[in-house]
Amino acid sequence: MPLDFLSNEEIVIAARKRLAQGPWDYLVGGAESETTLRRNRLGFDRLAFRPRVLVDVSGLDASTTFLGYPLRIPVLTAPIGSTQVFVPEGAAAAAAATAEFGTMPVISSATEPALEETAAASQGPKIFQLYVNGDADWTREIVGRIKDAGYVGLAITVDLAMYSRRERPMLSRWETPTRRGPRPARSYLSMLSWDVLDGIRQMWSGPLLVKGIQTGEDAEICLQHGVDVVWASNHGGRQLDHARGVIDTLPEIAEAVGGKVPIVMDGGIQRGTDVLKAIALGADVVAIGRLEGWGLAAAGKDGLVRVLELLEHEITVSMGLLGVIRLDQLAPKYLCAAEPVVSPHEMSAWVNMPGGRLL
Repeated sequence: MPLDFLSNEEIVIAARKRLAQGPWDYLVGGAESETTLRRNRLGFDRLAFRPRVLVDVSGLDASTTFLGYPLRIPVLTAPIGSTQVFVPEGAAAAAAATAEFGTMPVISSATEPALEETAAASQGPKIFQLYVNGDADWTREIVGRIKDAGYVGLAITVDLAMYSRRERPMLSRWETPTRRGPRPARSYLSMLSWDVLDGIRQMWSGPLLVKGIQTGEDAEICLQHGVDVVWASNHGGRQLDHARGVIDTLPEIAEAVGGKVPIVMDGGIQRGTDVLKAIALGADVVAIGRLEGWGLAAAGKDGLVRVLELLEHEITVSMGLLGVIRLDQLAPKYLCAAEPVVSPHEMSAWVNMPGGRLL
């Protein structure tokens, strides 16, 4: 039976009741002062719509395609490390939920269960996200496993050269399961370079996504290195603090890409209106991370399905009121600058959650 959550705000509240303080802080927090995290929300709040009226929107369609696969809405689920701290089934629950709803998950290499088990959890297409934590032989072996498991795309995260100071979970004295134990003598992530990416490109024949792009310059370099999808992201405000909100980086990234390859965007997506603003500024699809975690923590697979259903309703209502019937009609002309009306934080899209940290 469908869950009776009427808004994603209710799902966040339910997730808080089920999560211990450490996992909660890991999910909702950002790096250091959390300025980047708040700017992710502020960027959306600074954009207003310019709706058009007397448009027949009775044939509205919010679906799209990505990497040749149909999506019910232009929303992927982002790779989350240690998903098993939110739901025992871990990433397998996200894979099952997205297949049931009709979209695509991106599975983190820092979560459980094993990539093969997660791939077998549903028949839907899946993308695998890889942290390069070994040499060329290590990378070749895991890329082979990803191929054999049937993943349709490979995303390389490039904004983790150093693991940031995420002080909320630090103050809880909590570490993710993937970071417990002795640290390696050297970090392969800190040695990741365009040359290393070229080597991975030779190992992987399918679509290659590069996640963590924040400038037009790096988007241009992605194209020069044969990247198939540019992923605009600041790691949800969890890596470099005092960076720009990711929606603020999107126009220059879209200009650099020039429509040659698709663009994914994540960071601060909490509402259907956020999805439409991102697409209007050049994204092809967006990805949700915290919303995914909240849905899984609230009610497992069914909780995430409900998150996506609620987002779909918000998207379709907003499209109709904006005066568009297809996503490809969205463009910057439907947006303008505006003053924000709330103080941004990780849950500021919902009016009953002042301050965020109180939860």
